[in-house]
Amino acid sequence: MSKKIALLFPGQGSQVVGMGHDLYQEYDYVREIFDMVDEVTKSHISKLCFKGPMEDLTLTVNLQPAVTAVNLACLAVLQKEGIHASLTAGHSLGEYSALAACEVATYENTLKLVFKRGRLMHREASKHKGAMHAIIGLDIEAVRSIVDEAKGKGIVAVANHNAAKQIVITGAPDAVEYASKIAGDKGAKAIPLKVSGAWHSELIRGAEDDFRAFLNEISFGSPKTPVIFNVTADFESNPEKIKEIMANQLCNPVRWYDSVCKMQDEAIEVFAEVGPKKVLTGLLRKIIPDTYTHEVYNVDSMKGLEKFLKAVT
Repeated sequence: MSKKIALLFPGQGSQVVGMGHDLYQEYDYVREIFDMVDEVTKSHISKLCFKGPMEDLTLTVNLQPAVTAVNLACLAVLQKEGIHASLTAGHSLGEYSALAACEVATYENTLKLVFKRGRLMHREASKHKGAMHAIIGLDIEAVRSIVDEAKGKGIVAVANHNAAKQIVITGAPDAVEYASKIAGDKGAKAIPLKVSGAWHSELIRGAEDDFRAFLNEISFGSPKTPVIFNVTADFESNPEKIKEIMANQLCNPVRWYDSVCKMQDEAIEVFAEVGPKKVLTGLLRKIIPDTYTHEVYNVDSMKGLEKFLKAVT
């Protein structure tokens, strides 16, 4: 019997210069994906992926289509090899690649969505200076309590519940700094993240209506493979409800810890991070107990692809 596989897609923070290049050189259909992202964005996103510079690649308007193009390139190879997932999910931006994986959206529409999303988020971040810090060492209830305490200093919220004791907070710089100080006093470590805006906070609320309107112009189908969504940490199959979830995702927390727990409830045996770097792999190691039998792979290059295919085919 074949093993139950989850395909997981990374988001912002996973970018690296050179990403996707070996797949681009190897496969014609991967070259078509990179040509498509350049056409959708009317920019040289593929060149930024392969050659940088990193400071341009990291700009939100470039980064979102760039990481998504690499995710889709890795996904395309798996699909050509006949890999069938039991479920899929993506972390924040990566959730759009998951929609492509389960055929809710076409590759082209997926790239259009993330390009629009990136531009709208950049627009709001330009209006409202924001910050994000990772709080290491406290559980979600403790961090929520700290956030409530810090709200007198300005907008602050939980952005990502990444692991049991790895939680990202987001908001106005002073409020985030104040919350981090409280966390530090409670024995936690606060790490400022290199971001250009307060993602998943009220500071980018101005993007939501415009993005919702754009979502309504895009055709969505029902998932061919179950998807666990960030906002709910649960499944949804209704295309219109999926659009609403994706609009809500902009300003709501990413419930990644709960999502991975749900995958364990679904008896997933093989977790494959499909896209650049190993951010999600690191989180899986923190979340999944040693007593749970599973395997983890990274499909981010020819080498990672070959290792994964050898294990599951």
